[in-house]
Amino acid sequence: MLIPYDQLEPDTLTRLIEDFVTRDGTDNGDETPLQTRVERVRRALKKGTAVIVFDVEHQQCQLALKRDVPKEWLED
Repeated sequence: MLIPYDQLEPDTLTRLIEDFVTRDGTDNGDETPLQTRVERVRRALKKGTAVIVFDVEHQQCQLALKRDVPKEWLED
């Protein structure tokens, strides 16, 4: 299930993005400041190149590139 980013409270969206960009393995040695990484993800969500995916079975939210999401999820 896809969650429109603009339906989340601004603080909730920021925390979700911060969680994503600070996870182990996401920085790959990148020394970019947290705020810059958060803004990059926020821009990708606004442009539609990234989406928020909610896994109902596991009750987890993930950020993903739109191109990596199954096409049938995008049709709903």
